[in-house]
Amino acid sequence: MRASQTSPTSSSDAPTLLVKIFGKDRPGITAGLFDTLAAYSVDVVDIEQVVTRGRMVLCALVTAPPLSQEGDLRRTVHNWAESVKMQAEIISGLGDNRPRGLGRSLVTVLGHPLTAEATAKVAAKIAKAGGNIDRIFRLAKYPVTAVEFAISGVETGPLRTALVTDARALGVDVAVVDAGLHRRAQRLVVMDVDSTLIQDEVIELFAAHAGCEDKVAEVTAAAMRGELDFEQSLHARVALLEGLDASVVDKVRAEVRLTPGARTLIRTLKRLGYQVGVVSGGFTQVTDDLKERLGLDFAQANTLEIVDGRLTGRVTGEIVDRAGKARLLRRFAAEAGVPLSQTVAIGDGANDLDMLNAAGLGVAFNAKPVVREAAHTAVNVPFLDTVLYLLGITREEVEAAETHTE
Repeated sequence: MRASQTSPTSSSDAPTLLVKIFGKDRPGITAGLFDTLAAYSVDVVDIEQVVTRGRMVLCALVTAPPLSQEGDLRRTVHNWAESVKMQAEIISGLGDNRPRGLGRSLVTVLGHPLTAEATAKVAAKIAKAGGNIDRIFRLAKYPVTAVEFAISGVETGPLRTALVTDARALGVDVAVVDAGLHRRAQRLVVMDVDSTLIQDEVIELFAAHAGCEDKVAEVTAAAMRGELDFEQSLHARVALLEGLDASVVDKVRAEVRLTPGARTLIRTLKRLGYQVGVVSGGFTQVTDDLKERLGLDFAQANTLEIVDGRLTGRVTGEIVDRAGKARLLRRFAAEAGVPLSQTVAIGDGANDLDMLNAAGLGVAFNAKPVVREAAHTAVNVPFLDTVLYLLGITREEVEAAETHTE
């Protein structure tokens, strides 16, 4: 016979009951269950509730009452559940949930769509790496399906290696980060501009006005693939702009197209207390305008030299190249008071690689193959705001931030 305990939750082998209620969701179910259990003076050890397509599953792990009362508790709970048109299941056991293994990680999976096959393969790879899935939570259903897995039992580094390297073959995007309070701490997010924050390559917009767009585009593509030294290619391309009237700057600014989701990304991050910056191999004549329009905290790029109202075909000041972007990330982090481990970098080209690797989380956004392979994670859908889900920010939080902004 079991004896009642005065402090049963303090013992790992104390008897407990797992009470599961499931059925159509409606207000008052949780309150009703615990009102019913309160009559038996049980203590709550754990609670979990999930609602999917209007169907609720509510699990309550509670200390067991004295054996003489357990049968009555079971009958009472089943009768109450029937009265509210729910079903009940009660399972006896000992103690709390089993201890989780060492290592805590959060795995975010983005799918457009998220297929059952891809989900099965991700789960299998987690298990093969030695991880256990403790919880799964949907972050978003639009514009992509985003789910987050809480994993224990394996360190983050090996888990990331196991999942991220094969993510593209699975047809999903995967990010793996350490779990902990730091994930939702204030952060700094730094983005590349051309083909990341905006859909365009700015120098190509300038080149279109100079009649040399094709030649510039060819050099730009080679530089982004890592086939050419960026600084040399920059000087070569800018030289083709010599003689353009400075009024072209306003025309180019008007032609710039933000990437879908860019405003949502920045508004949400700012609303949640993040600082946001851009670094670009493009030109301050455009990034300064973007900084003002979007309320960015930091912006740095190359500067086109203008003399007597015309472009000289040269740039002035510090060159923002591959190494320069990483250097600026560190500078912005220091000015923002954010540890480098709490920074997020987003980019698409080879000249973003140093910055992506220096950041706490480097995100390759619709990137070239060499960048996808080297970054911490990749996003391969054309919506910049999907990066929010990699940070554990839900669609509901995004919508709340948008409503507040309006």
